[in-house]
Parts: sequence; C-alpha cells; structure tokens
Amino acid sequence: MIAGGPEHLEALRIEKPKPWLPSLSNEAYVFGKRKETSTCGKAFWWTRRCCAESFSGALLSFLLIQGVLSAAAQSTKPEESAKEKIRWALSAGPSNITNDATVAEIDPDGRMKILRQGTNDFTCMAGDPTGIGMPAMCADKVAMQWNSDFEHHKAKPSTTVPGIEYMLAGATQRSDSDPFDKTGPPIPIGPHWMILWPFDPKTTGLPTTHKPTGAYIMWAGTPWAHVHIMGAP
Repeated sequence: MIAGGPEHLEALRIEKPKPWLPSLSNEAYVFGKRKETSTCGKAFWWTRRCCAESFSGALLSFLLIQGVLSAAAQSTKPEESAKEKIRWALSAGPSNITNDATVAEIDPDGRMKILRQGTNDFTCMAGDPTGIGMPAMCADKVAMQWNSDFEHHKAKPSTTVPGIEYMLAGATQRSDSDPFDKTGPPIPIGPHWMILWPFDPKTTGLPTTHKPTGAYIMWAGTPWAHVHIMGAP
C-alpha cells in the first residue's frame, strides 16, 4: 500500500524527464533537432565538397607530375635523335668511308650542324627517309659543293673535277630527266653511288633512264648530269 494522499499519487504519475532528453520544451527540442539536422547537412555538404576538391587537387597534382616526367623523358630525345641520325647517315656509305667521315645535318636556319666530327674528306647526312629527293648520303668535298650549288639553283655546278657520292641506303626521286621536277610521281631507287660529272650519253653509250642494275646517266643534257652506278662499289 502506498502511503500518502491523492496529491502524492498525482505527483507519482508525472513522468520524470529522461536523462538523455534535453530539458527543453517540445517546440524547442524539435527546433533544435531541425537545426542539428540542418547543421549536419551543411557539414555533409562541406565534407563532400572538400573531398571533391581534394580529389581534384590530387588529380591535378598527378597530371602535373606526369607532365614533368613526360618533359623529363622528352629532354633525352635530342640525344637519342642525334644517335639515330648518325646511324642512318652512316648507312649511306661503305664502312671504309663512313668510319672516318664527318656526320652533319642542316639546321632550321640552313646552316651546317656537325653531329660527329670526322677525319677524312667525306660528310654523311641522314636527310629525310620519308621525303622525296632527301636521301641519306655520304659525299666528298667536291660532291658537297655540287649539292650546295644545286640547292641554291645555280646555273651550273661550280666544281671543276668529278665528285663522289654514296646512297647505299637507297633514295626516292621524281625525274630522270628534269633536275627540278617537283610534281612527278616518286621513283624509288635501290642502293647506288654516283660520279657527279656531266657525262655525255653519246660518248659513253650509257642509257638515260633508270635501270635496276649497271649504270645510267641521270638528268642527261643538263649541267647537272651525272652517272648512277647501281649497287655497292
């Protein structure tokens, strides 16, 4: 039996606040929960944004690093390219010539750039294997002068003795008769070497069109006539 009067019983019916609930009114409590939810939402949004920014930053850093590594890798290419040019240039001549030959190229300003200094009178150049009329070659001093005169479109070569030039890696040209043809279909030529001197087909008996073996006169009847001898010497 419970001691006390009705007031005492009524007091017992009043539910005491639970320790885990805030001691606020219902309205205040609900508002607080909403505010808490809103704050959590904002926190989640900022967290998500920060994560996205962090990911973007990491991705950007990765791309920058890759760019640096790529640039570093490319920085080694000029040396590798020079070695390849030397290798290709030397393929144009016989070893007894190329072993001591100078290797050079024409830079973008039209000047001769030495890639490897030699000790004999020959200069080897890689040219452009994918171009027409720009083969790899090894030429002596006279042939180099002949080529320079030709490139500068002089009326005739300034050389006074025959020059020797090797193209043992093959070549591609446009015409057997016109030295300055720029539109004719490409004519592939196998390994050959040349005597750069205006031989006359009438006195030599040599043909004036390309043949895969033997010799023929290219650009006959012009100041730039010269003899092609097919194959290696």
